[in-house]
Formats: sequence, C-alpha cells, structure tokens
Amino acid sequence: MALKAVHVSDVPNLDQVPENASLALYSSRFAKGVEMGRAASRAPKFVVIGHRGNGMNALNSSDNRMRAIKENSIVSFNAASAFPIDFVEFDVQVTKDDCPVIFHDNFMLSSDNGTVFEKRVTELTLSEFLCYGPQKEPGKEGKSLLRKTNGKIVEWNVETDDFLCTLQEAFQLVEPSLGFNIELKFDDQIVYEPDYLVRVLQATLQVVFEYAKDRPIIFSSFQPDAALLVRKLQEKYPVFFLTNGGTELFYDVRRNSLEEAVKVCLEGGLHGIVSEVKGVFRNPGAVTKIKESKLSLLTYGKLNNVAEAVYMQHLMGIDGVIVDLVQEITEAVSDLIKPSTVGEEESFAEENGKRESKPQFSQRELSFLLKLIPELIHG
Repeated sequence: MALKAVHVSDVPNLDQVPENASLALYSSRFAKGVEMGRAASRAPKFVVIGHRGNGMNALNSSDNRMRAIKENSIVSFNAASAFPIDFVEFDVQVTKDDCPVIFHDNFMLSSDNGTVFEKRVTELTLSEFLCYGPQKEPGKEGKSLLRKTNGKIVEWNVETDDFLCTLQEAFQLVEPSLGFNIELKFDDQIVYEPDYLVRVLQATLQVVFEYAKDRPIIFSSFQPDAALLVRKLQEKYPVFFLTNGGTELFYDVRRNSLEEAVKVCLEGGLHGIVSEVKGVFRNPGAVTKIKESKLSLLTYGKLNNVAEAVYMQHLMGIDGVIVDLVQEITEAVSDLIKPSTVGEEESFAEENGKRESKPQFSQRELSFLLKLIPELIHG
C-alpha cells in the first residue's frame, strides 16, 4: 500500500524531535535522582526496557518467573518500575469503537462448557474486551482467558493476575517517571488499508497527546506503513521500526533484514531500529552501518535474558535491550556496565579482598567474538 495515498496535511505538526535524536534524550527517568530518591547520577546510558512490563508470560515455561505477573498489566508495569529501567514496552491495539487497549495477542480466547471461542481484539468493543479475565467490580466474574502456546490452548494462569487495561489507564495509573515504549500492534497476516491505519493511529495519538504529559514515549511497530505513518502524523516522539532482522521471512521484503530496516528508517525519517537480537548477532557488521546512518539500535528476544549476551551488545555499541527478567538484567547491567569514578573499583576490590568480575576484552578479542557469534547463533 502506498503511503502517498494518505492525506495528513490537516494534522498539525507538534514540537519536532531534534535531528539525530539520541535515546538518551528520552531516557530521563533518573535525571532527577535526588528528588526521586534514586542513584540517578550513576545510571548507565545503556537503556533497559521491560518487555510487556515486568516480562512476558510464557505459560508453558518451567521458569516460574515467566508466570509471575500478568503481562501487559498495570500491576506488571508498576512492578517493573521498582527497578532501574528506562521504559516498559507494551502492545497497543484499537477496539472497534476506537479505544486503544493494551494486549499482545491478535485474538481473545475463552471457553464455555468446554467449547473454545475466539474473538479478534480489534473486532470487539471496549466493554466486550474488558469482560475477559479478572474484573474491577468486586464479586463480578469475567470470561475465562486462554492462550494458544506452541499450538496448544492453555489456561492463562499466573501467580499475580490483573484486569485488562486501556492505554489511558496506563498513563493514569503507572509510575509517571517510567517511559512507555508503545508498540503499535497489527496482524502480520492482514494487508491494511491506509484509511484504517490512519484511524487506528489517530485514536492512539489522541490518548498519548492528552495523557502523556512529561512521560518519555517511544513508538515502534513491525508494520512498516504504520511506523512511517505515525512519524508523519506527529513529530514529538521518536519512532522505531521493529524487525526480526532476517530470522524470519515475510512477504513484505522491508521486514526481512537489517539492511532493509535501515532503508525504511532513512526514507521515512524514523529514529531507530528494534531488532531480534539473533538478527544482530548473525549480522554484527550491520551495527556499524546502523550507527553510521545515525540511527539508534535496540534489541529484543530470549537471549536478552542472558547477562553475558546483554554485555556483549553493550560492547558492540547497541543502545539498549528489551528484557523479560527485569530484576536480573538490571542488576547485571549495573554490575557490568555502570560507570565508576576513578579509583572506585580498585578501592572496592581492596575492601572486599577480591577483584571485579567485569569482563575485559581487547579490540582483537572483541573482533574475534564478533566473528564467532554468528557461527554460534546459526549453529
């Protein structure tokens, strides 16, 4: 679909994002650490983002942490805010009556007398959407909520459940210093008409403009036309293009490599790329090209729950990571990446009778690792 068919001339321009905007400009949560009672001056510039809040739900995982708190919920967002992260990432879809809601899956699954019913989120009204899962009203029972996982339909059981929420509620109920990485969610199997994209994006932007206030915001989307369009519709907040980085192929070639992602960003004036981390490790040379293009680079994926993989990305010049294990990775980032004052590390080591465990790589060793990693990932 051609974006030139979309008429956005009537949409007023907002404050412009500075040219070559850095993520650091939008990671200001700890800039006022004294007032907030946090060690702001020592926070690293490497950005950590909580995936769907405090982490996604993997209902078939043997790791209980992946089933601790309901993903994409107010409880999860506020749980993540207890740790030194910059943003939480979450998925926004728009209901049939134009209300932006937070939910990842394309379909709501529920059962009644043993029969499973499936409803597309975007074909529900807001009231129909909110009928699923726990209810705010005491004593009221909502429809059961199921999830399809690896081809199996399972009960969506977590240790700490929470009701479904709207984007407006997230702005109103989540710690105000916490940034929002708003993923504009669309179905990979649908070719969307420009008019539909405009309607959905304008409904989302209306809520953001009214309730964001000073909260840092990043938009992102796997849908290239949506990413380009939200950049045209507003100039206040940075827009990132999400990509699998070539780890999965799609009909739309713009989604099939980091090189194509760079083209999308440069042609549309986007601010950066969010790639599956394996796509970056398989093609580490792309990081240099992305940086030379003055684009920011974030990653997502299971490997971002491994501290060593996160540290390697820091060494490669990647700007930040989206993670599920928020507590563990923020602690690792603090230990491995956090800048120290001169002589502080030596003093600490002397006091504790041990040396720091932070890995040290020469340029030659780093070059070797960058050549080795693609082989390991492909293997």
